[in-house]
Amino acid sequence: MEIELPGFDKKGDLSVEEALLKRRSCRHFIPDPIDLDGVSQLLWAANGFRGDDERFRTAPSAGKTHPIFLYLVAGEKGVRDLDAGVYRYIPASHRLELVLEGDVRRDLVEASLKQAFIAVAPASIVITAAYERTTKKYSDRGVRYVHFEVGHVSENIHLQVLPLGLETVAVGSFDDYEVSKCLNLPDMHSPLYIMPVGYPKREVKNEGK
Repeated sequence: MEIELPGFDKKGDLSVEEALLKRRSCRHFIPDPIDLDGVSQLLWAANGFRGDDERFRTAPSAGKTHPIFLYLVAGEKGVRDLDAGVYRYIPASHRLELVLEGDVRRDLVEASLKQAFIAVAPASIVITAAYERTTKKYSDRGVRYVHFEVGHVSENIHLQVLPLGLETVAVGSFDDYEVSKCLNLPDMHSPLYIMPVGYPKREVKNEGK
């Protein structure tokens, strides 16, 4: 089943400079749901197509091999107008493809060495990579290029959450096998980052880095 996402904005009110100044890592969220419009904007900013020309994405890719694949983990009542589940983002059509039904956030916490804030955040974006898409062109050095690209995508998410009033953090500490099993990922999609997304708990001082 595929779900059409709302449109995305190509111009916002927050400058790049302001976003850079305000960017931080947030591990304290409130469980309030986020809008599907915000999810749409974040996924497009992360690695969507910039327009009708499918040669260009919002994040650069070595040799246009595009090894990055994004998955949305939506909690129960975590995203308005979207059932709880795991969804794969399809950039070409700007749609979500249902991979797994149900709220898997607590399983994701266990797979992520019990980082409990992942279950509090209403949703997470999981960045995965199909290494062979790049290594078949660049051999072993392609692994390095894939890791560069994860950084590009992650920073796009970090900067885009701010105009939406949201925050996030890039989580790299987890059991790869358990995360893959929890999200029902294809064998070739290796999880590299988990990015919980939600409204920050303002009364707690967040840990920046």
